[in-house]
Amino acid sequence: MNKLFKLSLIFSLILTISCEKKSKKPKIAIAGLAIESSTFSPAKTIEEDFKARVGEDVFTFYPFLSKDSVNRKRANWIPTIRGHALPGGIVTREAYESLVNKTLIMLKEKMPFDGLFFDIHGAMSVEGIDDPEGDFITRIREVIGYQTLISTSMDLHGNVSLELAKQTDLITCYRMAPHEDAIESKKRTVDNLLQRLESGKGKPLYKARIEVPILLPGEKTSTRIEPGKSLYAKVDPITKRPGVIDAGIWLGYPWADEPRNHGVIMVTGDDKISVNEAAEFLAESFWNVKDEFEFVAPVASLEESLNLALKSKEVPYIISDMGDNPTAGGAGDVTWTLRELLKRKEFKSNDGPSLVYASIPGPKLINKAIKLGVGEVLEEYVGAEVDSRYSPPIKIKGTIKSIKHGDKYAETEVVVQSGSISIIVTKKRKPYHKLIDFLDLEIDPLKSDIIIVKIGYLVPELFNIRKGWTMALTPGGVDQDLSRLDYKRIKRPMFPLDNFENKPDLSSKLVETSNKY
Repeated sequence: MNKLFKLSLIFSLILTISCEKKSKKPKIAIAGLAIESSTFSPAKTIEEDFKARVGEDVFTFYPFLSKDSVNRKRANWIPTIRGHALPGGIVTREAYESLVNKTLIMLKEKMPFDGLFFDIHGAMSVEGIDDPEGDFITRIREVIGYQTLISTSMDLHGNVSLELAKQTDLITCYRMAPHEDAIESKKRTVDNLLQRLESGKGKPLYKARIEVPILLPGEKTSTRIEPGKSLYAKVDPITKRPGVIDAGIWLGYPWADEPRNHGVIMVTGDDKISVNEAAEFLAESFWNVKDEFEFVAPVASLEESLNLALKSKEVPYIISDMGDNPTAGGAGDVTWTLRELLKRKEFKSNDGPSLVYASIPGPKLINKAIKLGVGEVLEEYVGAEVDSRYSPPIKIKGTIKSIKHGDKYAETEVVVQSGSISIIVTKKRKPYHKLIDFLDLEIDPLKSDIIIVKIGYLVPELFNIRKGWTMALTPGGVDQDLSRLDYKRIKRPMFPLDNFENKPDLSSKLVETSNKY
């Protein structure tokens, strides 16, 4: 009887401990750095460009982790550092080391962790490092160990190196371009992490990775049109298969000359056959439609684009000045297009076709405009302080129409009217893709004949108001004509740069789980 009583007590104790473990909230850290970095641009990205948020401020990135949200209550969250920089040039080694080391110190102070939400882009280039995201996650592992479950969120234009694939446990990426599902994808990353921790299943048993030798610009792979639309529509059904957790198609980033830059398929799950078959299905699907990718809008030279815009009877007609697109990593201060515009006789007089040019950095002009004020005439050089390869700084003369302070990126913005062209000059580079960006400067996009923006494919707000649209093949650090870029280090052969005598090996390769690694 005494023996049975003791056994009963032991059993009750084990049951109590087990229940406590199940009911205990997991402890999850948040960390990440996100940027697209063009190695074909002379620009450099420094630490302050990341506008890093620390501690509780990190939550402002994630509405699904707001104070009263369900997911916030499901875990004890430990936010460290999350930095997100406007796409630009290569990150200085000093900036990278500083941000990484600050993150590692914060992680070390709060250890141990059950999980880590690793929020990155996947196309960061750093001086002297070929695979920054792979290096970053490896250094995190060296601090927090291999028992922690890491769930990684990425942009579909990022690169999944073998090192990154090994060190992470769960991984996902956006399924839309433009990235209207960015927040949804990040939430899926967190949902997957919480589900695996709460269920006790932990790390997935299998991770399949397939390199696909395709490197295309985002302007050719938008999911708004075919074949991108149908290709990415295949991803979600894959994730519903038994034994599969998540799947993704990464297009890679074409404006960095690194061996990891190419397409990748990754699938995670607990059933070996399902994971491998899913990965090979997506890889074959991607390769089979490679010849069908085309630019998402008509493409022409700048001169041809302007001629089409001037003939258009409906407004606004939008022209994408693609080669210096700061949302893809361009320096943002190439003056080539503005120089060509100012030569055109159609825009010489104030009553010519109204054209808005957005934008060009010009700190000297900004300072002079602030001293003079709205309504005054000024003359000053702008642009080409960072990238002068295609055109030198250009002097503009015109009337100051408006001045605005306090922008997150531009800091100060000035509109100068030269003839019928309204030139938006900024203290620091800024992409213009929201209607409010123009309205705040007293510019009504709906009443402008022509709008020229330094972006590639149009984000929803501009896309919805366009009455005509051409993407101009202009020069710059993110030149859309990839054949004009001097690649030296990417893996070859690579579509569309090379011809393939034989079909590449698209068989699934299983990646070691992080604890084995």
